[in-house]
Amino acid sequence: MTPLLAVDKLEVVYHRALSAVQGITLTVASGQIVALIGTNGAGKTTTLRAISGFLGLDDARVAEGRITFQGERIENRLPDEIARRGIALVPERDKVFPNLTVAENLHAPVTPERPAERRRREAQIYEFFPLLADRRNRLGGLLSGGERQMLAMASALVCAPRLLLVDELSLGLAPVVVEDLIRRLVEIRRELGLTILLVEQSAAIALDVADYAYVMENGRIVLDGAPERLTRHADIQEFYLGQAAGARRSYRDVKQYRRSRRWYG
Repeated sequence: MTPLLAVDKLEVVYHRALSAVQGITLTVASGQIVALIGTNGAGKTTTLRAISGFLGLDDARVAEGRITFQGERIENRLPDEIARRGIALVPERDKVFPNLTVAENLHAPVTPERPAERRRREAQIYEFFPLLADRRNRLGGLLSGGERQMLAMASALVCAPRLLLVDELSLGLAPVVVEDLIRRLVEIRRELGLTILLVEQSAAIALDVADYAYVMENGRIVLDGAPERLTRHADIQEFYLGQAAGARRSYRDVKQYRRSRRWYG
């Protein structure tokens, strides 16, 4: 079966010199939740920017490899063109319009369908996020962190994507809020038949909901597999799930071990 999204030997370069993503390959099948986990600076967000077309804002570009969506190559295309093909990005860190109301934020994305269809979709989104319905006249900048994240997700869903890219859903939010957002994301995936590529620093969150997962470090994919398999991997347990056996290492020891260890499948 041809995957919905295929990233093949992708290399992303910043400022024509700095390689941030180094030859990664991953696939996302239709209907799956695929997780891309890794520490801060591993290259996860850069990968999502490459897929969604936002690299140009940071003086970066795809230098090698290809990105294929629904059988067509999309690397180095403009964000609006990629969005029209059915990919929507939920970026990290409160990416909503703070001086617009919730309703105005949802009206902001330009979509080609008729007004009646647009209203039907917005009504459905309010059913997924009833808290936003109650706050539809409140400015985005006055929402709580969890509410702003809901609004960012809702704004992406207005575009009726086939593939939803979610960048660091849990960043800066309380665990109870994250649990609620993840539950809603899984429900939305089921109700709308969405495919989701979920980027997360929190491996426990991502592996709990994913159908398949990739581990990224220093711009490379170092491990991949079913979540059940990855959670049994000793390095994943130690460095991502906090389940190391034996004596506790100092931060310096852990960092040194990171530099010297070799991943294996």
